[in-house]
Amino acid sequence: MPARELQERLNSLREQLDRNVPLSEEELAALHEEARQIEAQLKLEEATPDNNLVDGVNLAIERFEADHPDLTATLRSIANSLHSMGI
Repeated sequence: MPARELQERLNSLREQLDRNVPLSEEELAALHEEARQIEAQLKLEEATPDNNLVDGVNLAIERFEADHPDLTATLRSIANSLHSMGI
């Protein structure tokens, strides 16, 4: 169940990024890379902790919190899903 929810949240993040959110190319690349890493972890179907993955999402939350609240809410949902999955 958490993996499916995480996939849905990743899809939501990608949709938000595709809607021309006012971000720099560097910021967009960083968020796409985070999404790619999360997707790769999901495909492994492992419950092994990957602190770098969670740390990256948390850093993205801090980075975009002030200027992009909708994006931040999606990132928080992803972080919560990762935590629920034990990642």
